[in-house]
Amino acid sequence: MKLQRHPLLLSFAFFSAVISKIAGTTATILPGTTLYASKTNKSWSSPNNTFFLHFLPFLPSTSPPSFTATIVYSGGAPAVWSAGNGATVDSGGYLRFLPTGNLILVNGSGSTVWDSGTSNMGVSSATLHENGNLVLSNNTGSVWSSFDNPTDTIVPFQNFTVGMVLRSGLFSFSVLRSGNLTLKWSDSVPYWDQGLNFSMSAVNLSSPVLRLEPMGVLQLFYPNLSALVVVAYSSDYGEGTDVLRVLKLDSDGNLRVYSSKRGSGTVSSRWVAVEDQCEVFGYCGNNGVCSYNDSSSSPICGCPSQNFEMVDPSDSRKGCRRKVRLEDCVGKVAMLQLDHARFLTYPPLFFINPEVFFIGISACSVNCLAASSCFASTSLSDGSGLCYIKTSNFISGYQNPALPSTSYIKVCGPVAPNSAPSLENAHWRVRGWVVTLVVLSALSCFLVLEGGLWFWCCRNMQGFGGLAAQYTLLEYASGAPIHFSYKELQKSTKGFKLKLGDGGFGAVYKGVVANQTVVAVKQLEGVDQGEKQFRMEVSTISSTHHLNLVRLIGFCSEGRHRLLVYEFMKNGSLDSFLFVNEEQQSGKLLNWGYRFNIALGAAKGLTYLHEECRNCIVHCDVKPENILLDENYNAKVSDFGLAKLLSAVDHRHRTLTSVRGTRGYLAPEWLANLPVTSKSDVYSYGMVLLEIVSGRRNFEMSEETSRRKFSVWAYEEFEKGNMTGVIDRRVVSQEINMEQVKRVLLACFWCIQEQPSQRPTMSKVVQMLEGVIDIERPPAPN
Repeated sequence: MKLQRHPLLLSFAFFSAVISKIAGTTATILPGTTLYASKTNKSWSSPNNTFFLHFLPFLPSTSPPSFTATIVYSGGAPAVWSAGNGATVDSGGYLRFLPTGNLILVNGSGSTVWDSGTSNMGVSSATLHENGNLVLSNNTGSVWSSFDNPTDTIVPFQNFTVGMVLRSGLFSFSVLRSGNLTLKWSDSVPYWDQGLNFSMSAVNLSSPVLRLEPMGVLQLFYPNLSALVVVAYSSDYGEGTDVLRVLKLDSDGNLRVYSSKRGSGTVSSRWVAVEDQCEVFGYCGNNGVCSYNDSSSSPICGCPSQNFEMVDPSDSRKGCRRKVRLEDCVGKVAMLQLDHARFLTYPPLFFINPEVFFIGISACSVNCLAASSCFASTSLSDGSGLCYIKTSNFISGYQNPALPSTSYIKVCGPVAPNSAPSLENAHWRVRGWVVTLVVLSALSCFLVLEGGLWFWCCRNMQGFGGLAAQYTLLEYASGAPIHFSYKELQKSTKGFKLKLGDGGFGAVYKGVVANQTVVAVKQLEGVDQGEKQFRMEVSTISSTHHLNLVRLIGFCSEGRHRLLVYEFMKNGSLDSFLFVNEEQQSGKLLNWGYRFNIALGAAKGLTYLHEECRNCIVHCDVKPENILLDENYNAKVSDFGLAKLLSAVDHRHRTLTSVRGTRGYLAPEWLANLPVTSKSDVYSYGMVLLEIVSGRRNFEMSEETSRRKFSVWAYEEFEKGNMTGVIDRRVVSQEINMEQVKRVLLACFWCIQEQPSQRPTMSKVVQMLEGVIDIERPPAPN
């Protein structure tokens, strides 16, 4: 989402052009007025006939026919509201505004299908307004409105608030108090969660309001936040003056913005929430597998194998069922393998489900086969090493040649794969017990091999110290995070006596692990996460690899002890080179060439975290202490991802009260208790840039700056053309590329703008530093 200022874009008067009235329409609906399902040409209309409320035949058609009472845009499309959320009646049904003030939908049998619940509330009139809002009013004002009771659609100027829900079949859409927009299946599985950055959860914002602007901007409003959060732009943003755009939850579980030109009777999709329809949980029903073929871009629903059959052959989206139920299986239960397939699992279930393991592909299948509560499993080969077990008996599958995963589902053997090439696997035609025997034999061989390695190490090493070294070396080479014991790390750091420094998240110690690798061990403080969630976050951090990021080697999680083990950076942190007196440590001096390369390297590391990871990682603590230098003085950003390991309250408290390395780097939104995003890191990085150039803390005041804020003074000197006055005095006499200095300072002043929307992205900063783009003169920082 983009955070920016955005005015109300367009008056709904664009939709007020007059067309010929349909017979029997009125602007005000009086008590006693009735619409009949059998008379679809009769309607209630808005004053200028922009919207109509009338009966439409239900689609797909039924026999006998059924009808829905629906508000539609001029010309017949799109539908924006329906009584009873799409409830149907037969041809004898009607919608009546009773003298008691209640609006009711009645079937031909006389049974009430839906009512507004407004009896005896003094309601005297009903009005369909020009914005599509149906309102029931008494002498004091509105009592009930369709805007406050949405079905599956919202229209421009309609406020969609916390507590409201759009529904379409088993799918629902809502806005959470945190600002996140969430699509759920059966009110239990959130399969799309688009929203504010995780660090914003600590911000005390009032309830958000989602609104679709007429020009095609979907955005969030906060009563106590001046800036707006832009969720999406429709592809026809700003085009046309007689176009209605709506946000609709479709029956396929996807959320879309549609556009319809007045009078056209047609609609076009202009934005979609879930770009890959197969990633909508439950789209193909229980046990259904969603896929694509070469002849169509539309998803196809099928069954995992010939061990299954369609629940409804005429509707493949209703899912599949086993031809022989597992409890009725006479032979052996087997595991059917689906290559390039996964059974959908989404956060938070992915993180809190106890059946998530770091195990290999064979064990992922065997563990599920052995567990009576398991119905299917998926082994990921995307580098995470994860296997997740499906203990729910509702399974939603997705198969695509590009998916790096293999899935298994229980069937009553023998297995009978589909004839399609993607599901062909001749090995599964053998009986299930044979497959199980082969898998168990392979596991036994692996255990024997590993046991032989241990025996060989024990025979050739004195004691288990050598053995640990060999085994740790194998783990280190694998690239997976190593799980160290607390005793190991205590020994490697000589009882935590070799202290390297204190960071924002805890003290750091130098250590030497069993394979003689020198490491940096960080003792985390304030971590209150559970064991499995901590391991998941560690896995995410360790899988984030970049030349300009410090590598996480391993971790320790024992009781209250939470430690992280990083690669050791020989030259320490950037602050030790920037902030020293001329008399002290005069040898620790970086020339301009090193400084520029460090600035560029740190920017590339942050760009990777913000824009190139699978999920954006906001650092929340960018400062020189967290920019480390290797033996060649290459910059590596450290402590990324740690903000999620701390409770929101603890992290904000410690960050705001910490003095060293934090004061002066916090973006204004931190101090104003406003949302913190990747642009907050940009601000912090801008302050680091200023310090790289000047060799002075950005928050220090002196007589030279007339006791003014250093960034303001530096900008004024730059404007005067006195760049030399800003440069570190220790390097000003050396050879300096002044064009690079100019680019660094311009980038710095853009980064430290007070408004987040004015700050560039980190990828844009990299382009600025490299001279790829021209840099405009920035406004003066505050």
